[in-house]
Amino acid sequence: MAVQPHLKAGDMNMDPIRSELTKMNIDYKSIRILQEKDGIVVARIHCANKSFVMKLFQRREFRREIGNYKILSSLNIPTLNFISSTDKALLIEDVCSNNTYRLGIEKDLDDAEIATLIAKWYKLLHHRGYEYIEENSCVPLYDENDLLTFENIEKIKLETNSSELPVWKLIESNFDIIEKLLNKAKRTLTYNDFYYTNLIVAQNRTSAMMLDYNLLGKGYAYADIRNVCFSLSEVAKKAFLEEYGKFDISEMIIDNVVSILTTLHFACQKTLFPSWANYALKELHTGFIDKVNRLLYLEK
Repeated sequence: MAVQPHLKAGDMNMDPIRSELTKMNIDYKSIRILQEKDGIVVARIHCANKSFVMKLFQRREFRREIGNYKILSSLNIPTLNFISSTDKALLIEDVCSNNTYRLGIEKDLDDAEIATLIAKWYKLLHHRGYEYIEENSCVPLYDENDLLTFENIEKIKLETNSSELPVWKLIESNFDIIEKLLNKAKRTLTYNDFYYTNLIVAQNRTSAMMLDYNLLGKGYAYADIRNVCFSLSEVAKKAFLEEYGKFDISEMIIDNVVSILTTLHFACQKTLFPSWANYALKELHTGFIDKVNRLLYLEK
């Protein structure tokens, strides 16, 4: 049984965490909540001689991360050590309590050597992901491409006050072709959430890997390549692409359209339009129609 820590009376925020630790049969000394956001509680669990990190998923859809850890483990794709899980929570090793890894820092986005290590992790994910998706086509996985719907396009038009733009008529009249080309793109496992805050780097700079797999799912590989390169400096981007190697150019052409629509979809869910989507809004009013036409040309 877990050793109950001394907590403030009435501290109800700890109750769900204590419950999951009991289910895992984890002995612990204290609990420190690190973050509570969007239905995910992250806590550091202090034990006798080490600490772990728990992620408690209050929203059902985010519990997919538990299964994603198990998928990556089955494919021998590097992750932090998976300690235990329940149907609502997972327990992993604490980066801050070992000397092997460190958390990513913003300067890593400018580092060509680290970009090369990141590319190696993504190559492995995509390479093994192709076979996994082919053999497990019935396994439900998060797929950002599911967001490309008439309904979502209508919402984007409304929220961005862009209904009069000619590009929307082009998209809507050729939606079946766009959907067909998107569905033809070969699927693999994709990470979908690159940023230095989700990065882990070996202290000896021999490897790197990503943390947090809530948005891991299936998609086409170039979506990840674009997602990483968007945050890297030019020097780091060049190193990443050189290490990653060849990719399907048709995926890039598809992504040049789909990624803008997906970004605008997420942005339009916010109360205030976020600054991180300004580039997509600008693209909508400038060269986007040319990219849609290039996409449609793939069908000819």
